[in-house]
Amino acid sequence: MVKSAPSEEETRTRARTRRAILDAAVDVLGENRAAPLSQVAVRAGVARSTLQRYFPERADLITALADYADELANEATERACTTEGTAIEAFSRLVSEYFALRKVTMIAFAGDDTAEELNEETCGPSDLALYELVERGHEDGTIDPRITPLWAQQLLWSSLYAGWLYVSAAKVPAFEAHNMCLLSLVKAVGREKAD
Repeated sequence: MVKSAPSEEETRTRARTRRAILDAAVDVLGENRAAPLSQVAVRAGVARSTLQRYFPERADLITALADYADELANEATERACTTEGTAIEAFSRLVSEYFALRKVTMIAFAGDDTAEELNEETCGPSDLALYELVERGHEDGTIDPRITPLWAQQLLWSSLYAGWLYVSAAKVPAFEAHNMCLLSLVKAVGREKAD
């Protein structure tokens, strides 16, 4: 017997089911990365066998989440209307749209979204030195007091990572990426001077 091509409605139904599974995976795995896939199926409102037809192994689901993160980023970019208003307004909208993708991005790219408590037992000497530096900057007026030590640490490492990737992605010398990284970080944490 020859199978006929799926109808347009069948294709749309499959796409909706797939998306429901991916959305459920974002919710469930965003709460507990080790959660069983049966919880994903329950949250998606499908049988475990249905989930396995779409994603036979956990690794298949995680791989699909990376593609889904890209898809959601494209949708977020459209919502941000990046061609409207001033560039900084559009950039602000884009940041807000992307920030909402935290769960799917953290799952898809294996980041850990749990932070350790800020204390001497969990922090090494370099962490503590950075925290003290930021607090000193608050006191001497050179670092914006709204920038917490933990936020400065997160910003520092994410910017360094971006700078390191920029060297190979943009094929620029390391000093150029270093200068851009430094400029961005200093502008981000520095206190605005009153005119």
